[in-house]
Amino acid sequence: MFDNAKTKYASDQVIISALSGDEDSSRETALVAARAADDRKADNILVLRVSEVSYLADYFVIVTGFSQAQLRAISQAISDQVELELQRLPLRIEGQNDGNWVLMDYGDVIIHILLPEERDFYKLEAFWGHAERVRWQS
Repeated sequence: MFDNAKTKYASDQVIISALSGDEDSSRETALVAARAADDRKADNILVLRVSEVSYLADYFVIVTGFSQAQLRAISQAISDQVELELQRLPLRIEGQNDGNWVLMDYGDVIIHILLPEERDFYKLEAFWGHAERVRWQS
């Protein structure tokens, strides 16, 4: 079982710098997250540049996992890899204990990790379909 007490979150100072971050660091965070999700066998990975169509974030990363355990593993891999490569911690993570939809908030990048049923129901990529799709694979 996932121990939420071990999850690290960004401090207030890091939050302020994340909210005033630049487009390149936002893009890099999204790409690192997508690759980390791929390493944990996430499916249908989509990176959207939403900065032109929303004030919520610069990028959304949307991925599918096939079990609650895989959702937690994907979110942990993303958190670990972003911290390792970019020295960034999420501002918050929601849904790790519920397991149908994990949301990771980095301020400028929001990562959605969903079970197939949730992804089909909420259709985030359709809702944000006017956003630019970003190639994340090399």
